[in-house]
Amino acid sequence: MELRHLRYFVAVAEELHFGRAAQRLHMAQQPLSQQIRQLEAELGVSLFHRTKRQVQLTEAGKAFLQEARQVLDKASHAIKVARLVAQGEIGRLAVGFSGFATYSILPKVLQVFRERFPSVELDLEEMTTSAQVQALQNRQIHLGLMIPPVNDASLSLSMILQEPFVVVLPESHPLAKKPELTLSALGNESFILVSRHLEPGYYDLCISLFQQAGFSPKVVQKASHKQTILGLVSAGMGVSLAPASIRNIHRTGVVYTNLNTSIAKVELAAVWRQDESSPILQSFIEVIREIVLQN
Repeated sequence: MELRHLRYFVAVAEELHFGRAAQRLHMAQQPLSQQIRQLEAELGVSLFHRTKRQVQLTEAGKAFLQEARQVLDKASHAIKVARLVAQGEIGRLAVGFSGFATYSILPKVLQVFRERFPSVELDLEEMTTSAQVQALQNRQIHLGLMIPPVNDASLSLSMILQEPFVVVLPESHPLAKKPELTLSALGNESFILVSRHLEPGYYDLCISLFQQAGFSPKVVQKASHKQTILGLVSAGMGVSLAPASIRNIHRTGVVYTNLNTSIAKVELAAVWRQDESSPILQSFIEVIREIVLQN
């Protein structure tokens, strides 16, 4: 039995006339009658009472009509779903992201993507760069927004953002009132940094900048999240460096101060598996690139 047999049957059952049903199906009446008889033979039941004057459904035909309509509806729905998935309009997308993305580009990307693809289920999770790379390798996420470098030939990477650093100081710190600072002015400070095993690229960049400024930092605390670092800075435990967009986080007891160098930059990259062919992922990447161009 094929779906066309069900369509033929439903047309005859609704018209109760082989001629009108044949016109509706854009076919000749005789082949339609033959197809219905073949269907009845396959089922082993009569679906219609036929006389010269009228065609009526048998009890078996009435029951079969209800089921046939459901099958055709489900088939139609399956076709629609397949096409929408192929167009990247429905489905699920798992995205990992660093805290840097949270207060920079991610909110705008999510807003635009949800407006355009409201039926796509987004699974979002804040993760460190190392955790995102592992999650990509294990196929737990489709895309990561992370701080490079990423040393994995199986992953594709696209730089999407560059930002200067700012110094994060306790509000009561003697340097907090200065409009701008040099890194060398921080040589005697205690630093709170993200743990290297969580964000190796970011940590190494910070250490490199300190060394270029002529000192090795005294790191007194390490943390896994920017919010934790802000809390420790607010408590007077030390100072830190962060991307400039961290200014979007308003934290009591913390001051953000510019660095007077254009060399210090932190980057954010979109990373995905090279063998990932999801249309939804491609749509998400296109939105990211569009937002980047707008900025």
